[in-house]
Amino acid sequence: MPDTASTDGPPSFDDPFSGDNVEQRIYGTILQTREASTASTIAERVECDPKTARKYLSWFTDLGIVTRHNGHPTTYERNDAYFEWRRINQLAADHSVEELQGNVLELTKRISDYEDAYDAATPAAVDAVAMAEASDERTIDVVYSDLADWATAREERERYERARQQRASADGGQVSG
Repeated sequence: MPDTASTDGPPSFDDPFSGDNVEQRIYGTILQTREASTASTIAERVECDPKTARKYLSWFTDLGIVTRHNGHPTTYERNDAYFEWRRINQLAADHSVEELQGNVLELTKRISDYEDAYDAATPAAVDAVAMAEASDERTIDVVYSDLADWATAREERERYERARQQRASADGGQVSG
């Protein structure tokens, strides 16, 4: 008898897309894949025929979700630019210009605090090991955590600013700098 309790929680890490249809499994595999893969490799991962994988990969390529690399063999990879565009569009749709501006200002403040704390313009300009060795308060783990948060804040600020400009343009308003 099947274990019905397993359907109440998240899917198993071993096979997270087992209950999904082939299209969803291919999409999920593309999301998880960090390097270009052949249709056969993807088909093997999702347990489908390579022709079926090629059909969906071609469709995902047409949508901009996947980038096709012609060669022998042809490979496919996730198009990160598509997901960035999608995230910005979603932010612009979900938030007002004022909310987006508030997020930009909040992130700018957080970035400025890191710049002051580390006396650097970017996280890449900080020598984490030297910073941790010179500090009684910051362990190497704290420094690395701060640098990661700082880098994330910079990326998010860029997304929120692009979404703010997009939303302001769609609303017919002026984008202030």
